[in-house]
Amino acid sequence: MRFVAENTTIPVPKVYCAFEHKRRVYVVMERIDGLPLAHGWRQRTAESQARILNSLRSIIQQLRQIPAPIECGVSNVDGGPIYDPRLPGPKHWGPFRTIDDFHKRLRADLEEPEYAGIRIPELSPLISFHKQPWLCPVFSHGDLSSLNILARGDDIVGIVDWETAGWMPPYWEYTSAWNVNPQNQFWQNEVDRFLEPFPKALEMEAIRRKYNGDY
Repeated sequence: MRFVAENTTIPVPKVYCAFEHKRRVYVVMERIDGLPLAHGWRQRTAESQARILNSLRSIIQQLRQIPAPIECGVSNVDGGPIYDPRLPGPKHWGPFRTIDDFHKRLRADLEEPEYAGIRIPELSPLISFHKQPWLCPVFSHGDLSSLNILARGDDIVGIVDWETAGWMPPYWEYTSAWNVNPQNQFWQNEVDRFLEPFPKALEMEAIRRKYNGDY
């Protein structure tokens, strides 16, 4: 959050201190006076929703304008392991020297279109998608659900829960925001209105999750 505050004007909680106690890390931060967008989104007028989504687009533009470190791979903000409890297996991954290395781990080192010894044709496009040339990773929040965006009236007053943030593939923000928990499913209808759509990536993530799913 300090990194975001130092490099953008995105509203984030002010961090007062952080400490470790009995092998747990605690962060003391500002409490923001606002409600998650999940509260009453459907009751908002179309104009109110549009104003908020326009603000979100501006926030994403600021994140994308943060330059990646030289030779940046897939990592957290400091170049260390990424944290994402939604990914299969360990909660901490990497860091990875390249996006290709990240994809290889994401599909559980699968290099051939087989799963459990059975040939599965739909794995071929997933592997091809992962192995294509990629641009540099971009700084991403990693969990832009309506539960992590705080508003007061039509103003966004806080973006919270940055634990999954880091340098990620360009599509990652989109697929992560779209693959929401069941209680937040309405948000899928809004994601294309503030994030650049990556429909092919979404299709490939559906295949990946089918055979090497989240959680």
